Amino acid sequence: MRSLHDTWTLGGVEIPNRVVLAPLAGIGNWFVRLQAKRYGAGLAVSEMVSSHAIHYGNEKTCTELLRVHPDEQLTGPVSIQLFGNDPEIMRSAAARAAETGANLIDLNMGCPVPKVCKTGAGAALVKDPDLAVAIARAAHEGSGLPVTVKLRPGLRPGDRHGIELAYRLVEDAGIAGLCIHPRHASQQHRGRPDYDLAKQLVEELPVPVLISGGLRSAEVVREVFEYTGAEAVLLARGSLGNPWLFEQVLGTREGEPSREEVLAEVDWVLERAVEHLGEPRAARYLRKFYPWYVERLGEGAELQDQLQRSESTAEARAAFGIGELATSTA
Repeated sequence: MRSLHDTWTLGGVEIPNRVVLAPLAGIGNWFVRLQAKRYGAGLAVSEMVSSHAIHYGNEKTCTELLRVHPDEQLTGPVSIQLFGNDPEIMRSAAARAAETGANLIDLNMGCPVPKVCKTGAGAALVKDPDLAVAIARAAHEGSGLPVTVKLRPGLRPGDRHGIELAYRLVEDAGIAGLCIHPRHASQQHRGRPDYDLAKQLVEELPVPVLISGGLRSAEVVREVFEYTGAEAVLLARGSLGNPWLFEQVLGTREGEPSREEVLAEVDWVLERAVEHLGEPRAARYLRKFYPWYVERLGEGAELQDQLQRSESTAEARAAFGIGELATSTA
């Protein structure tokens, strides 16, 4: 019997279980990845990072987006996801990413966002398989690491260019694994994913196939894992503000977290954000995190408004009512 607890290998990298944190654009920094691992994720993938920004030495990209925390490496492998449209620039960027201590390079060839696609990167690469293969080869040659690719079936319903590209990437670029999000790019995150299509890829490709898309509850994750035969599952939007989903999927938790557990996790996130960005920037950055935890607590617009107006993490703690810090800053 297959189990989500089983160890497996991806390009020779051993992964302790089959539950993975998906790449979350603009969110999946080192402390979000570490959070997922604290709750059981066997592998965590970084947010999408521009190969051009790395190659040209953008300071924020190189010091923040590429940061791999030592604690991450103690809890399992780390994959850095890159995107771009130029093989030589990708070669350079992948080499730099490998220096961070990453174990794998993941290439985004599925992002549907127009500002990415109009550069010829992301999902636009399904229309140019020769370029996509060259980029994947360059990433491996530059980094010396196993390379995986995240794909969608195509740009619009009925389009199979992404599926055709998957076979090329395995045969001609030698990728170590493939993650399929079985919705077309035009669907973004809407509509039911085509799990039949994912099952077909699992059966036909000679490399591990991972699956993403629509996996918002433990029950659905287990059903899709069994039905498709995928090597592993990627938790994405369903894990935002809900790291307990990893425990639920792995069967180490029954039920939802208590209010105290949620507040303790908020406190941990606040501390890590300050460690990552410093106090003033952390307070602003976390405004996109707060709605997830407000919803988890069953709170409403009043708390949300307080948090969006907060200028410091101390103010945010006070708004949440977290421990002694809240009373001391009230």
